[in-house]
Amino acid sequence: MLKRIFTTLLVLTFLSACTSSAPVPAPTPTVETTSVQAQGNWWRDAVFYEIFVRSYYDTNHDGIGDFNGVTQKLDYLQSLGITAIWLMPIHPSPSYHGYDVINYYNVNPEYGSMADFKNLVTQAHQRGIRVIIDLVLNHTSSEHPWFKSANSDPNSPYRDYYVWSDEGRGGGGWYPGNQGYYFGLFWSGMPDLNYNNPAVTGAMLKVTDFWLNTIGVDGFRVDAAKHLIEEGDKRENTPATHQWLKGFYTAYKAENPQAYTVGEVFGAGSSVVKSYTGDQLDQIFNFEMSSGFVNSTKGGSNSGINSAVKFALQDMPDFNFATFLTNHDQTRVMTVLNGNVDRAKLASFLLLTSPGTAFIYYGEEIGMQGQKPDEDIRLPMQWSTGLNAGFSPAMPWRAPANDYEVVNVELQTGRTGSLLEHYRSLLALRAAHSSMRTGTVTLLETGNPGVYAALRANENETILILANLTDISITDYALTLKSADMMVSAYEAKVLFGQGQPNGPERTGEAFPKFKPFEQLPPYAMYVIQLNPK
Repeated sequence: MLKRIFTTLLVLTFLSACTSSAPVPAPTPTVETTSVQAQGNWWRDAVFYEIFVRSYYDTNHDGIGDFNGVTQKLDYLQSLGITAIWLMPIHPSPSYHGYDVINYYNVNPEYGSMADFKNLVTQAHQRGIRVIIDLVLNHTSSEHPWFKSANSDPNSPYRDYYVWSDEGRGGGGWYPGNQGYYFGLFWSGMPDLNYNNPAVTGAMLKVTDFWLNTIGVDGFRVDAAKHLIEEGDKRENTPATHQWLKGFYTAYKAENPQAYTVGEVFGAGSSVVKSYTGDQLDQIFNFEMSSGFVNSTKGGSNSGINSAVKFALQDMPDFNFATFLTNHDQTRVMTVLNGNVDRAKLASFLLLTSPGTAFIYYGEEIGMQGQKPDEDIRLPMQWSTGLNAGFSPAMPWRAPANDYEVVNVELQTGRTGSLLEHYRSLLALRAAHSSMRTGTVTLLETGNPGVYAALRANENETILILANLTDISITDYALTLKSADMMVSAYEAKVLFGQGQPNGPERTGEAFPKFKPFEQLPPYAMYVIQLNPK
């Protein structure tokens, strides 16, 4: 099957690629979305956990996290409520981060063997946890054998695997090679692959086939998805990139309809997310939603999250995208929130009660802090008060943060009111109520910018999400409920998350009067309230 797809892609690309700068034509996808949906898109119900293997847990005492360390912590992840993990780059690489790959068919020996990795996948699957890995399509390492051959010999069969110019073409990103100039968008050690060459497409599709079908991963996080093919001076979101991704989608869905891809289109809001979703990648990270969660939490105003949700309702009303607070390229959310645990709880509340597939960055659940340089937002996981935060008995590749004796998994486990138990409670609630994962969302007017409220609903239930975004008590608020959103005239209110016994809304004539579930909302109060028809 995949060999036939390779051939089709290569032939179509070759026939249309008249110059080295021509867009890559891709075949029209032949995999019908409806057939995939009939099997169930598992990622719509998943909660992902992003792991930097180097920093997670060290089992062989060399100061570097490893696959066996992740395997040993699967019970912890399962108890947290995680149903899928994303592993940052695991391939051999000359760098600590791994985003410059030298071999797509093996694993970084510092993390363990391929057998160790396969065992991790097997053990995860036995717990109902899916595994996706970072797929770096845009570029390789300058130490990759392909580039070494291309750079040493202009007649190398790998020469056209990369983008070359006799003099460079102006602007940044061009670097002198042994024979002419090569293009590397990010830096000289990451030369861009040339997807105008059909052989490159074929080579990378074989890579995806290997990991999906020989190794058994469940999908990929596609790094730098918007940069795959440049057109003239345009270096992101080009028509050629979109067209290539359509062929990519066809290939991986034909081989495994339930394989999942989530694309990194840095900074993307809902309108850009929409342009990639459906026939190119399964989902895109929605940075607009991320900013909404964090900005509303930090600023104490509902404007950020309300704006992000409104844009999503306009452009992606099914909310088929990935959501998060911060990731491995950003200052950690706890640092953004100046170490305020109440605000960290509130940020996670907004994330986990909103639609979209949620991603949690490792350590976020305990309040790890960090700001650039990048190494310091990827520090060792803080497991305990022990030596090196319980990460390793040996000198770690990077020293853990200096707050690990008070911020760690050990101290927060089972502790009422801790950030970790807050995450556990929210994730258990999200797992128990499908309306919180894939239900519709209706924003409610609250009469106060410090109060956020929304309805989450499906055919089984209606849930009210309510939060005081500020550090003061609020009494001056009221929710506007529209008759079109409420199916009966009166409801009983049952608290699923939060403290107190709320009032239920009741219809008067054709409308609901201003509704106050509680007369007073304490500082940073968070509620999930089930509205049951009387």
